[in-house]
Amino acid sequence: MELREKVIAITGAGRGLGAATALRLAGQGCNLALIDLDDDALAATAAACNDAGAPKAVTYNVNVSSEPDVEQLFADIGAEFGALHGLINNAGITRDALTLKVRDGEVTSKMSLAEWQLVIDVNLTGVFLCGREAAAKMIELGCEGAIVNISSISRHGNMGQVNYSASKAGVQAMAVVWAKEFARFGIRAASIAPGFIGTEMVMAMKEEAREKLASHIPLRRMGDPDEIASTVQFILENDYVSGRCFGVDGGLRL
Repeated sequence: MELREKVIAITGAGRGLGAATALRLAGQGCNLALIDLDDDALAATAAACNDAGAPKAVTYNVNVSSEPDVEQLFADIGAEFGALHGLINNAGITRDALTLKVRDGEVTSKMSLAEWQLVIDVNLTGVFLCGREAAAKMIELGCEGAIVNISSISRHGNMGQVNYSASKAGVQAMAVVWAKEFARFGIRAASIAPGFIGTEMVMAMKEEAREKLASHIPLRRMGDPDEIASTVQFILENDYVSGRCFGVDGGLRL
């Protein structure tokens, strides 16, 4: 897919991987629908995208786990741009905890249902809702393109992240299903599983902690957010890529 003038929606666009992806696609001349719950962060991303060359960058404050809000979101995107060629399903949260904490044979705490449900609502249900509505709008408008789900290396199962790992395994599987279901409409789907990436949150960690994390990575460094964004660009541009998960983790396997 030639990216210039194409319309791409990005969830979680206020910062981190979402903002990095928005900036890279802006540089390719994409029109952008930027979605997040942080208005200030969205405004900053939109301004940077305009400076980077995006013909249009429109912001939407939307809770991706709310079905009515997501349905309205894609109706608004269709009305604003008159087209939709891609979705980057990036929005996600963590609420890390052990499933059970046990001391001297006694269970002292459990991951709460609220901790489980919040992560599943945003990371899994939100991806489902946005993917469903994006595909429906693309079909309605006669637009071919791609959906890219941001999974994680934690999809393999990471201690202390049963909720996050389950959600990220789920979004990878969802992309496989969508690749099969939507192919007849000219819509591809794929996923990316980043390892440890130097986002704002990670870089705010103490230097010693970052160095310890990096020491376990074969390439001995964390990834740059733009290295994930460049993988998004590759998937969007290569019309024979569909149904696959791209691990971008410096050789690390959990």
